[in-house]
Amino acid sequence: MTQVFFHCSTTHGVLMDRRGTSVTSLSEACEAATCMMRSLVATVSLEDWRDWVVHVSDESGEEIVILSFASVLGKPH
Repeated sequence: MTQVFFHCSTTHGVLMDRRGTSVTSLSEACEAATCMMRSLVATVSLEDWRDWVVHVSDESGEEIVILSFASVLGKPH
């Protein structure tokens, strides 16, 4: 098991994940990041999530992968 952290950022700010999540693989980390992004996008807010990205990092702060929120939003209509 590896502890990963999902830090979200845009040019206007950063949301730091201080708790992290235990995962067993890179694919599980990506799946957890995608679920987290969908959860944030589904909340009622005025935030435009299209410019946000999630930085998946390990316990030592090493960045594993970067995923765009746009990838879960799809194209605007």
